Amino acid sequence: MTGFGRAVVTVGDKHFAIDIKSLNGKQFDLQLKLPTLVKPFEFDIRKILAEKLGRGSVDCLITTKDAGFSAPVSINTQVARSYYQPLAQLASELGQDSTQLLSAILKLPDVVAAGSDSLEPTQWETFKKGIETALEALDTHRTQEGKALEADLLARISRIEQLQKDIEQAEPARREKMRQGLIQKLEEQVGKETYDKNRLEQELIYYIEKIDISEEMIRLRNHCEYFRAQLATPEEGKGKKLSFILQEIGREINTTGSKAYDAFIQRLVVEMKDELEKAKEQILNVL
Repeated sequence: MTGFGRAVVTVGDKHFAIDIKSLNGKQFDLQLKLPTLVKPFEFDIRKILAEKLGRGSVDCLITTKDAGFSAPVSINTQVARSYYQPLAQLASELGQDSTQLLSAILKLPDVVAAGSDSLEPTQWETFKKGIETALEALDTHRTQEGKALEADLLARISRIEQLQKDIEQAEPARREKMRQGLIQKLEEQVGKETYDKNRLEQELIYYIEKIDISEEMIRLRNHCEYFRAQLATPEEGKGKKLSFILQEIGREINTTGSKAYDAFIQRLVVEMKDELEKAKEQILNVL
């Protein structure tokens, strides 16, 4: 299911912008781009996204910039002293001015300690809240899309149910049409007075029972009702179950079409298949 969420969080002297985009997918496929500061927490970030989003093609981009002030730095005074004493002595021996030694020493290795290259544990907790905020925004987007998706699926099922009613209304006429057609064909082939009408009625009953679609109609109705009930449940991960129900609906529609032997009913079956295929495409977006 598609969705987008964004959050901005300030941690120490940094602003972090967290953008998460989700597209439909059968598996969880994450593309994650991180700044150096949060690299040590990559596994934790992946775990949070996987648990929350479940599946889909997910792009997560995290960028950072300074918040407008510098982080405090520390000076290693012991290292600075160890540099100063021999340098001052050397300057004295060479007759050089030693007043600028301090500025030179500050540029030497390990004198000035740079800020941390990763977040502290407390900073990580603040940063994690930013991820959760972005996920909440994405989930809100998904929920809105889900409502539209639910309405579309229900409309597809309602259309299939209406077409089913049309088939049931056409069923008596189909049976009589087939009965009259068989009698006419028999009369043309062997003559009107030369066949046993009682035997013919027995054969007609047997033949019509073979192409009877009443059981398919009952099962189709039950499957549609079951689909509605499952769609309304708050259960997570029900997309696969709904897909299985649509497969059963398709099986009953196909069997009805193979037994119909009627142009009008065949047209209705084609319309039902069209609605079913559209529902199957949409169900891929259901988590």
